[in-house]
Amino acid sequence: MTRAPAEVGGSGAGPAWWAELPPAAGAAVLATGILSVGLHLTGFEGVSVVTLCLATALWLLLAFDFSTLLLGDLHRWAATADTPPALTAVAATTVLGARFELLGLTPVAVAFLVLASAVWPVLLATVLLHLARRAPGAAFLVCVATQGLAVLSVLLAPETGDWLARVALVLFLLGLVLYADALARFDVRQVVTGAGDHWIAGGAMAISALAGSKLLTSGAWSGGAETALRRTTFVLLALDLTWYAVLLCGEFAHRRLRYDVLRWATVFPLGMTAVASLSTAAATGVDWLGTLGRVLLWIAVAAWLLTAYGLIRTFTGRPAGTP
Repeated sequence: MTRAPAEVGGSGAGPAWWAELPPAAGAAVLATGILSVGLHLTGFEGVSVVTLCLATALWLLLAFDFSTLLLGDLHRWAATADTPPALTAVAATTVLGARFELLGLTPVAVAFLVLASAVWPVLLATVLLHLARRAPGAAFLVCVATQGLAVLSVLLAPETGDWLARVALVLFLLGLVLYADALARFDVRQVVTGAGDHWIAGGAMAISALAGSKLLTSGAWSGGAETALRRTTFVLLALDLTWYAVLLCGEFAHRRLRYDVLRWATVFPLGMTAVASLSTAAATGVDWLGTLGRVLLWIAVAAWLLTAYGLIRTFTGRPAGTP
């Protein structure tokens, strides 16, 4: 849902471009943030930090937009908050929090977890109340946001104790329930007609597999629970890779080559699938998944560059005929 332009400095001023950003723009933070995680996992630390800075700058911009609208026009904020793309605010915050934790900046990661946890129940309840049948792929953000909290929680568990790992497990299971609900509502025609956010159907499976792999390596589980987590993680990753193949076939069947802001919601699942593969490989010792994750990561990087190019062309006023 795109908001009407806001005026700055009175009736004679031009529109505030930052106030015209749709909630779907949060997918750009997700896409860039998860690439930073993937680049870190594959040893490209310098590039990873650069992409983290880009993601953080965009997150701050969108947070300012979110807060300004909340304080200045509650009615318009509410109209935006009841749409699934609003949940990118939670998901993007958790992805950045996870990356800061990987940098060793635990206080920053904790602050991001607290912020995401405060916003999540409000936005989730509002979105679920207004979620319709034949929904677009953005409906799966109810799962993505919840699993993002699970991932960040389990990453921080060594700093706080096993109780946070147990909270992460509850969130993980809730995320799977929310995925099933979103799948029941999903308009499958979006696979060949969607503008880009239909890829979140696979991205939600990917972040679920990532959450499973992190729970598996947390050390909080043993015996039957550990075995169940291991098998569940493999199943989730297999379903994610199946979605990846199906959605890729849909792209070839009906080519959509022009830039759309929703294409950032395509880049995010590409990067998340790569990270889920890398994380599952590390958690289970299945080496070929690590190789697959590296290949998929560079596909995601290429998609990010093409999408960024399309975005730049829209800012320069030129047609964006980029895939």
